[in-house]
Amino acid sequence: MSVFDEDKIDCHCHIFDPVRFPYRADTLYRPALQEIGTAAQFVRVMDAYGVRHALLVGPTSGYRTDNRCLLDALDTYEGRFRGIAVVDNDIARGELEALHRAGVVGVAFNPAMEGVDLVLDARALFASLADLGMVAQIQVCGNQMVALEPWLAQQEAQLVIDHGGRPEVEAGIDQPGFQALLRLAVTERASVKLSGWQKYSHRAHPYEDAWPYAQALLRAFGPTRCVWGSDWPFLRAPERLDYGPLLTLFEQIVPDAATRREIQWNTPRRLFGFAVE
Repeated sequence: MSVFDEDKIDCHCHIFDPVRFPYRADTLYRPALQEIGTAAQFVRVMDAYGVRHALLVGPTSGYRTDNRCLLDALDTYEGRFRGIAVVDNDIARGELEALHRAGVVGVAFNPAMEGVDLVLDARALFASLADLGMVAQIQVCGNQMVALEPWLAQQEAQLVIDHGGRPEVEAGIDQPGFQALLRLAVTERASVKLSGWQKYSHRAHPYEDAWPYAQALLRAFGPTRCVWGSDWPFLRAPERLDYGPLLTLFEQIVPDAATRREIQWNTPRRLFGFAVE
């Protein structure tokens, strides 16, 4: 069976539809041209590559806490998507519950762009996420996890770490931030996305310098707590990216079909509440 024929859930992608949902006036980055991808366009990509479901992540760029584009996609393609929203730390409980009812299964935090205090100041929000059975999705880079790991280990919410923790590849597996991420595996409440290679690799496709980090994460977390994501439509990509080569790349990194099925199908169905089929 080809990797294109295997059941898959893409666990990290974004949609941008600035014609129907204009960007916030205060956004620091305005995706344009090939970076724009609407829900309808992404569904065509999914259908072409056998992707059954996807987790739509509210982007910091363009929309941040304006979740209208995300919610429209969840409503239009009911059951096809689940969502991760961006919200203010002081969001009212009723607003969070409304997002949950609409198909939002978690909240994204982006200390890689906004600093670690964004997470450390969110204790009440983390408690609400735990109470509602929602996840806290966190994107760090470099050694930010050193400051966050002790605090995160005390939280009851399920954690999902974006893009393999975005280590500094030249610093090696033993770098403090990456080791802090590996320690989170012990809590059994953390999962990690094997995705976003281009965000931290210093090489062109197929990003071989990122492979040792992917393998270390897979050993520490196991396939029952790893998921895959494309990062479509590839904001700020250093070179051209396409969906098909990313799938064949993942087949190279994880050559065992049973392990891929766990990562790309069974684990995301359980973690993000996609319907059993």
